[in-house]
Amino acid sequence: MTKEKFTSISLQEEMQRSYLEYAMSVIVGRALPDARDGLKPVQRRILFAMHELGLTPDRPFRKCARVVGDVLGKYHPHGDQAVYEALVRLVQDFSTKYPTLDGHGNFGSVDNDPPAAMRYTETRLAPIAHECFLKEIGSETVSYSNNFDGSQQEPDILPAQLPFLFLNGSSGIAVGMATNIPPHNLGEIVDGLIALINDREISDLKLSKFILGPDFPTGGELIYNEAIKEVYQSGRGSITIRGVIKNEEINLGKGKHKKNALIISELPYQISKAGWIEKLAELVNLGKIDGISDIRDESDRDGMRIVIELKKDSNSEIVVSNLFKRTALQSNFGAIFLALINGKPVQLTLKKYLNYFLEFREETIRKRTNYFLKIASEKLEILEGFSTATNNIKIIIEIIQNSENATEAKTILIPKLNLSIKQADAVLSMPLKKLTNLERKQIEIDMKELI
Repeated sequence: MTKEKFTSISLQEEMQRSYLEYAMSVIVGRALPDARDGLKPVQRRILFAMHELGLTPDRPFRKCARVVGDVLGKYHPHGDQAVYEALVRLVQDFSTKYPTLDGHGNFGSVDNDPPAAMRYTETRLAPIAHECFLKEIGSETVSYSNNFDGSQQEPDILPAQLPFLFLNGSSGIAVGMATNIPPHNLGEIVDGLIALINDREISDLKLSKFILGPDFPTGGELIYNEAIKEVYQSGRGSITIRGVIKNEEINLGKGKHKKNALIISELPYQISKAGWIEKLAELVNLGKIDGISDIRDESDRDGMRIVIELKKDSNSEIVVSNLFKRTALQSNFGAIFLALINGKPVQLTLKKYLNYFLEFREETIRKRTNYFLKIASEKLEILEGFSTATNNIKIIIEIIQNSENATEAKTILIPKLNLSIKQADAVLSMPLKKLTNLERKQIEIDMKELI
């Protein structure tokens, strides 16, 4: 080959350009959520594909394999397992504070058990997703883009009615940055939004009286300190969570002495129950935690119950202290409020995010209202045409009788009765029943309502 066919480029420049493109692709297209609807692209595509399939809360469940197939074929050309894992997390009530999908079958457990294969499990939209993500999507509230092969259109964003970025939280590792947003309580966030609407200059201190802190789906207790305020004011920091533990006297059976025990009913977020019990048993066997005679898992469908039996001479306060110190019963949640705003990763504070969401909501409502106004205006235009026609019916009949075809009739009608093209078309296709007194009165009533 001749040298003319080659172009010399600097290896450093090419590596910089290629790596930057890859990094931006991961940041925007995979790892970070959009601040408006709080969803990553794969989650948005799952919800939209299910909306397209008509899997509303009142319809029967559909196999997850069918949903995953639709998402892969139409919108998300990646591995099927990656899509199914994202779908499973949207169902799990111990992973997601307000699950956006309803599940039927085995979707895993807090013990870190894996979900069943997608051919066995079934799903449909949860009421909160159907109502708060997709209800307004048909009202020209969002823009659409071509999918990966240009054969379909997919929404750039969903018209979320609630700030899901903070309600369900989000976690993701991009290139050179990461996000880790804890979930929050719906009532607190809505109270905070209302306070912000009433006073746009509200201080962070007043806002913190409405939004007290994160609210994890698995429960647990927050160690409330200045660090939580710092997280909301800067968008980064550490939050300490503890499991819920209480003393209880348990009766082991007839004729046996009662024993002191510690009962754990809640664990910190994202801690595997089975893994935690296994780790505790290991520490007890190694002699790193003293005073424990037995550990049992008595959890059932009513809730979590881990029983830790204590030895006769043991001090329960020392045991509890060791559990917090040496196990994940007390753990830190590293919060990073990072999300995409206009396609750029931005570290958000609580107030900045809530203000941004309110702006997005106002824009959505404006678009929705314009859409309904356009429909009402079009209906009113047709009704005005009908009203003109019923008042001048003899003239119209005469014009139609003397015309060669519909096109000629239309060209005469438009200037004669001052009609628009749409009105003329509607009048020419108007059924005769519109001429009855009752129908004429109904036209007037409908016009008043639309105005």
